[in-house]
Amino acid sequence: MKSILFAALLVFGALNLNAQNTPAQTDITKVLKFTNDNYDMGKITYGKPTEFKVDIENISAAPITIENVMVGCGCTTPKYEKGQVIAPGAHASIVLGFNGAAVGNFTKMATIFFNGNLNKQVSFHGEGVQQ
Repeated sequence: MKSILFAALLVFGALNLNAQNTPAQTDITKVLKFTNDNYDMGKITYGKPTEFKVDIENISAAPITIENVMVGCGCTTPKYEKGQVIAPGAHASIVLGFNGAAVGNFTKMATIFFNGNLNKQVSFHGEGVQQ
C-alpha cells in the first residue's frame, strides 16, 4: 500500500513540475503582423458578393504555417493555401468573401489557425443596402 501511495505521489509531482515548465502561448503580435484584420466594407449592395484580402507578415525568426481558416457562417468563404509556410520576413494572404446577404449593419468573423497553437480572429463589417 505504501508503494502505491509513493508511486502516485511521484507521478503527481512529475506532472506538476512539467506543468510549471510549460511555456505560455506565444503572443501572436510578436510573430505575425496583420493588415485588414478588422476590415470596413462600407456600404455594399444587398446580394452582391464581395471580398477582401487579409495580409499576414511573419515578423519572427521562424517559419509559420497556415493550418486552417474557420468562418462564423455560411455567408463567408475563405480562400487560402492550407499548409502554406510563411518564411521569416515573408507575406501571405487570405481572401475572405462575403455573399452580400445582409440588409443593414453586419459584422462577420473568421479565425485563422497557425502552427504552434497560434490563432487570430479577424472581422469585417459594413452595411448592406437595397438598390
